[in-house]
Amino acid sequence: MEENQASEDAAVVLQKPDALVAAARSTIYGALAECFLYPDAELIEMIRSGTLADRLRELLGMIDPSMVEQVTWENLRDAGPDMDALQVEYTRLFDVGTKGPPCALYGGSYLQSRMQSMEEGVRFYNHFGLSMSESPHELPDHLATQLEFVHFLTYQEAELREKGEDPADFMRAERDFISRHPGRWVPKMLANLEGAEPMVYFLEAARVLNIFLKNEVEQLIEQVGKVPLAADGNLPILQG
Repeated sequence: MEENQASEDAAVVLQKPDALVAAARSTIYGALAECFLYPDAELIEMIRSGTLADRLRELLGMIDPSMVEQVTWENLRDAGPDMDALQVEYTRLFDVGTKGPPCALYGGSYLQSRMQSMEEGVRFYNHFGLSMSESPHELPDHLATQLEFVHFLTYQEAELREKGEDPADFMRAERDFISRHPGRWVPKMLANLEGAEPMVYFLEAARVLNIFLKNEVEQLIEQVGKVPLAADGNLPILQG
């Protein structure tokens, strides 16, 4: 995903507590997005060394220590018996299958209309001055793409908080996007993953994501209110 305004890693030096928490949340979204891309050598080393698990544990603890207690942290350090294990497993779980992969990473696969899901995602991205890259591997409803978008929103929130400005618009966007997209389908993805008997790393990463998204929605609703519903009681479609 390309941004009109470049944003570096949210792990920046911030002084205000609310800004620190928003920056921690942004960093978590970025790290979890990486967890659901094809594992390269750098990610595999971060898993094997415990760097990924230790960083996520530290950041989740800053936000809500109760989340830390729900995670089996040694599973996030288990990259399998050899350097190829995670890559082979990623392909088995997420990339292949005669009727599609055992566990799709595309949100539209779990919702009523994939086309509608992708179109609405693009409207969200474009509204904030973002555009999709030309990579054939990046689609608007891919889990990593969606998490990178919330990484961007929370980074902007952190910057506004550091300046003492009101971040409510970004927080409402976070609430609405998570509720309409990953918050709706990640629990279904997790159920599929559990049935596929995956390596423990992928299962634990999905569990961490599910725990984190649930906490995020609860906290955002508490801070900026509930998601406005359509007349039929369902989540409304974002208008262009």
